[in-house]
Amino acid sequence: MGTVSYEADGAIAYLTIQSPPANALSSKLLSDLSDKLDQIEAENKMKAIVLKGEGRFFSAGADIKEFTNLQNASDYESLSTNGQKIFDRIENFPVPVIAAIHGAALGGGLELAMCCHIRIVTKNAKLGLPELNLGIIPGFAGTQRLPGYVGSAKAYEMILTGEPISGSEAVSLGLANIAVAEEDLIAETMKLAEKIAAKSKPAINHIMHLIPFAKTSQFSEGVSEEAKSFSTVFGSSDAKEGVQAFLEKRKPNFQDK
Repeated sequence: MGTVSYEADGAIAYLTIQSPPANALSSKLLSDLSDKLDQIEAENKMKAIVLKGEGRFFSAGADIKEFTNLQNASDYESLSTNGQKIFDRIENFPVPVIAAIHGAALGGGLELAMCCHIRIVTKNAKLGLPELNLGIIPGFAGTQRLPGYVGSAKAYEMILTGEPISGSEAVSLGLANIAVAEEDLIAETMKLAEKIAAKSKPAINHIMHLIPFAKTSQFSEGVSEEAKSFSTVFGSSDAKEGVQAFLEKRKPNFQDK
């Protein structure tokens, strides 16, 4: 069974993450998401894409259990670069992607949300990069995208403490566009998608091509450095302890090595 469903409504595509309970970003889920983008690109009819999560969360992070199967530094680095490539593809996609975020967008879930073009959140949603709580670091370009939205000082605070912010705070920081009540999330997202879908497709596609030029060349260098650092940190004793502690639902005992 697929972990991402695709429904079309006129010129709007609805992609729903369906991997309960946490909608964790496994390799399969990322691959399924990429397949759906292939389909949308091949059809060449859509003018807006809505990405949402089924159940309690948008996505509560990467699939930590899957991490425990990785053995070598090259495995860690390829996990990071593979995720980065898919998220980079979303950010440079010719059709705007609107993330509709409820419950939580944490770790890989927030990294996925940040590569979307527009974010609509529920006021009480939790958004954060809690990787340091597990003795690891963000690996899907979180260290590079977050400062662009919230500024360096807040990015340091959020990543180094691992503490999430609310949807309302995310809007005040520029990380999300609008915060709404939970029951209004889908209606508000649809309303925005319909406004975009009313425009001319060639004009939309040109805007999607142009805005990414605003990113500096340092971004791609930073993403590459992140993948290397992710690999280095992931091979450490503290990372093994942090991941194990997370799976055992206990506090980690870091030895700083």
